[in-house]
Amino acid sequence: MTKNLVLLVCAVALTGCINLSEQGDKVAGVNYVLTDTVPGVKPAVVRPDAPTLLVLDTTTSRYYDTDQLIFSRAPGTRGQYQFARWTERPGKRFANLMRTRLDQQNAWRVSTAGGYVHGDVLLDTELVEFYHDATSNPGFLRLELRAELVDLKTHSLMGRRIFEHNVPLLSYDAASAASASNQAVSRALDDLGTWLATFR
Repeated sequence: MTKNLVLLVCAVALTGCINLSEQGDKVAGVNYVLTDTVPGVKPAVVRPDAPTLLVLDTTTSRYYDTDQLIFSRAPGTRGQYQFARWTERPGKRFANLMRTRLDQQNAWRVSTAGGYVHGDVLLDTELVEFYHDATSNPGFLRLELRAELVDLKTHSLMGRRIFEHNVPLLSYDAASAASASNQAVSRALDDLGTWLATFR
């Protein structure tokens, strides 16, 4: 039995399934920064009578609330890139990019929700989908954003929208998925800003 066990270990080692060396094969991971591809502009002074917009942090489902890039190789499935991560979880990062973009519109006095600031309007967003659809090669980045605008004075829903973007990847890898993610985020922010402008 011992002889058979030794032969089995040798066979597995020869196929490369395990590594018996001390160091092993080390694969370097890459950390990507989720960014807005639209160049930033310095916001002008907002009118004193501009309404205060409280912007909640963008929520995600539990599976997307991670610093790992997500992919799907088959409908109804999700996986995580092993060696590719975000520097910040997408929901939190998207909220910061969103506040910066809204500041540049100069139509609102933008503030985070939950502090001592009393707001006029509340913006609630959720990244419903945010992953590399790899069911084809090279696939595309799918982003679905839900947004709700609430009047805090009347406690009524002013509007609700779903924004969807599918950005093709240039190559079948994490770097291209990260690049497409940046483009999808920028397009979603474009749409969100245009939608919010209809309420001013």
